[in-house]
Amino acid sequence: MTIDVFLRHEFGNFGLDVSFCIERPGITALFGPSGAGKTTIVNAVAGLFRPREGRIAIGDRVLLDTEAGVCVATRLRRIGYVFQEPRLFPHMSVEDNLRFGWRRTKQPAGTAEFAGIVDMLGLAPLLARRTARLSGGEKSRVALARALLSSPGLLLLDEPLAALDGARKAEILPYFERLRDEAKLPMLYVTHSVEEVSRLADHVIVVREGRVAAQGTAFDLVSDLAFSTLAGTPAYGAVLEASISAQQDSGLTALSFDGGTLLIPRIDRPAGTRLRVRLRAEDIMLAREAPGAISANNVLLATVAAVGATANAAVDIQLRCGGTKLVARITRASQERLGIAPGHALYAIVKSVIVDPRSGPPGAD
Repeated sequence: MTIDVFLRHEFGNFGLDVSFCIERPGITALFGPSGAGKTTIVNAVAGLFRPREGRIAIGDRVLLDTEAGVCVATRLRRIGYVFQEPRLFPHMSVEDNLRFGWRRTKQPAGTAEFAGIVDMLGLAPLLARRTARLSGGEKSRVALARALLSSPGLLLLDEPLAALDGARKAEILPYFERLRDEAKLPMLYVTHSVEEVSRLADHVIVVREGRVAAQGTAFDLVSDLAFSTLAGTPAYGAVLEASISAQQDSGLTALSFDGGTLLIPRIDRPAGTRLRVRLRAEDIMLAREAPGAISANNVLLATVAAVGATANAAVDIQLRCGGTKLVARITRASQERLGIAPGHALYAIVKSVIVDPRSGPPGAD
């Protein structure tokens, strides 16, 4: 099922003109700075805002077609929406909050699905509690469950973690990962956090000044030097897919990817288990010669694809390691001393590897 979105509207000095297509389930991140038009886009998809020109379709269901005079009412669109603020009834229990919306939905989830969503989001211990007594992360999980119980064809999430501190984000992120992997539902996720994009997104649409500036898979786009410039953020090292290839007697797990092998502290999962792996640019060192006696377990042979200048003393080096792109951030002085230029063969020394926390603890040297 594809989701097609075309929107055009003028707001005084700001113009929105976007067109994109979501072709598969999973999380598509609408990524960009504040004021880029991201929330306006999801509001239009939800039916909370009607643009001057536009067309929105979920599969063969046309929700908006301004040329044909079609505009389906919000309540009939079968779209779940999770706002920045959970918007729960504070005087009601978690279960009553969930059942209140569930009973009033035109096509609600079945009883078995209700139980499945409660289980997936870990809400069973919270059902009897008043929502006013929940933490921010718990409230976000309840709001997410409430949206899922409407049996939506599309889920919209407008910066759902923006109001949470670091500890609460760490609490809820594994539930978003589980939702991405198990729900088989297309989701449009608004964020300006490159960490959330690298951890959660399958596909990324970069929005700047009301336009689509770039789009692609998270695996390709996050490691593109142009992404850093467009997003106005420091370069990210890499997001890649890997699978467990072996458990070593030394207590390490070997992960195979299109470019080599990474060793991380042991994860008790069977061989063949697929994981998302993230490498930060600042955790990748470079060497012109194979390093000798060093503590790092992960040394990858790579080729310099591009060198990107920054506004400070750092330089971003894009590398090709097999079919995988990596970015290392080093000082300009180091780049000049090593004479690093496109086409050169280098050794990338990976100091730290981050894996999905549901699969085990974050990796290290």
